[in-house]
Amino acid sequence: MEQATGEIKLGYSDTGMNEIISVSPAEPTAFTRHFDQNEDFFLRLPSAVVVPSLPIHHDVRQSSPGEAYLSALRDLTRTLIARRLAIFHGLSYVFDPAEVQRPTFYALHEQGGRIDLYLLRLDLSFRPTVHEISERGSNDVSPAYRTDRLYVEADMIPVTGIIGSQSDPDGVRVEQIVSETWIGETGRGYFVQGIWLDRDLTKFFSKLFLPPGKRTYPYYPLTCKYRSVCLSVVDLLPARRWEQTPLLHAARDFLKPHIEEIQKALKEQEFSENLETFQRLKAQIDESRQKACSSLHVRAYLNESDMKEFVVESS
Repeated sequence: MEQATGEIKLGYSDTGMNEIISVSPAEPTAFTRHFDQNEDFFLRLPSAVVVPSLPIHHDVRQSSPGEAYLSALRDLTRTLIARRLAIFHGLSYVFDPAEVQRPTFYALHEQGGRIDLYLLRLDLSFRPTVHEISERGSNDVSPAYRTDRLYVEADMIPVTGIIGSQSDPDGVRVEQIVSETWIGETGRGYFVQGIWLDRDLTKFFSKLFLPPGKRTYPYYPLTCKYRSVCLSVVDLLPARRWEQTPLLHAARDFLKPHIEEIQKALKEQEFSENLETFQRLKAQIDESRQKACSSLHVRAYLNESDMKEFVVESS
């Protein structure tokens, strides 16, 4: 979906999926928000659902999915909406041929002359430590499984323009203000790994706008994605979805003239709140702006398998 040109394609949709989504409730059933030990975000549902078997492989040159895939995805979406899971309300489905295990939903939002893209991905990949197999998979299809965890990823992405019409967009152009974030490699042979600045930039952006001493790990509200400053959304309810958009706009406006200096500092040293560049920029931010996630709390606990997880709570 992400292109080197800074475009995010919003290509093939499905009328059947969008009809199902159109009856999604605005008022939700209860669920809780969590991060697992790998820092992946998930919603814990009141009761388990069955995630159907899905094709594993898809030719990325084919812009549309097969009917078997769509049928299974429609059934799952109906099930989630029947449980009054309101996270789909107001969204549209789009097929990403590179991410068949992570179906994507989106909405465009305009405020104050700015446009933001809201992307919601469901991660339906099988996790053997937390999912219960109900039908075995194969080399071609994933197993069907029962779970009360719905892994999701939601981002607000600033865009500079819409490709095609606003009512039926073909894609968007991302407002990219971050230059290339690859800075080198580490390891040898099969163990070579790339070194990227994205995670350190995410920490830098977020800590600038969090209240002093506020700890939200593993959640960072402002992220470096798509070579842009994005917002990681953990309040997925329709009435709350856009509430932090002013934070995204304020962060982008503040960071843009300083982004080269920030990248240079992080290429020389890993992120720390003691970095001279961080401390100087932090002092320039008005105290009223340093209220990101002030009502949000992240608490660690041990799950039923004695593995560390985190619950996200709001006061």
